[in-house]
Amino acid sequence: MLAVTTLVTPFLVAAASGASTGWASSGAIDVTIDNEHIVTGELAKCTVDGPYSARTPGGETGDIAVFGVGETGCGRSGAVSVAQASGHRFATSVLKRFGGPALSVRTYSAKCATTETGSLGEVAIGAVEGITVPAQIPPNDRIVIPGGPAGTALATVILNETVTPQPPDGSLVTHAVHIKLFPQGGPASGDIYLGTAACDPFGKK
Repeated sequence: MLAVTTLVTPFLVAAASGASTGWASSGAIDVTIDNEHIVTGELAKCTVDGPYSARTPGGETGDIAVFGVGETGCGRSGAVSVAQASGHRFATSVLKRFGGPALSVRTYSAKCATTETGSLGEVAIGAVEGITVPAQIPPNDRIVIPGGPAGTALATVILNETVTPQPPDGSLVTHAVHIKLFPQGGPASGDIYLGTAACDPFGKK
């Protein structure tokens, strides 16, 4: 099914002021299937301390994932750090091994920026096939793909995911799309990320 989503509302968390940091990646894979561990690392990673931009032409990892062109940009202006990532033409058919759908995302982006009081994050996602996506995506919108053993999920797809520490310290990591394989256990495990941006007003190491 085809859906087109729009930019979501920025996310704000509180923090004290400090030296800020940020980084971004156009995508990443870390999954285990049939006892094989597949890891790509962060694709086209940039940081506010350099490299300030990066680009990947994309590539294919079997049926696990196909990434198109991806780009990132990071920078610091005074106390403010900004990190952003974008990507194109992602597809995965790995769930078809287990009777699930093929998934594709034509475009996606993630961005974050630090402020005097915390961090802001936003994502945009366009032209999704394989799952039904709402026009306006709330934070951490979770879509369950059924069909796993004993009624469990084949995967969960989390859109506009924001990860913050507990208790909050002002930092955040936002993912445009996060695909988690067999979250309750099964023949595969691991995560696929599309568009990641992380910001921290404290600048923790």
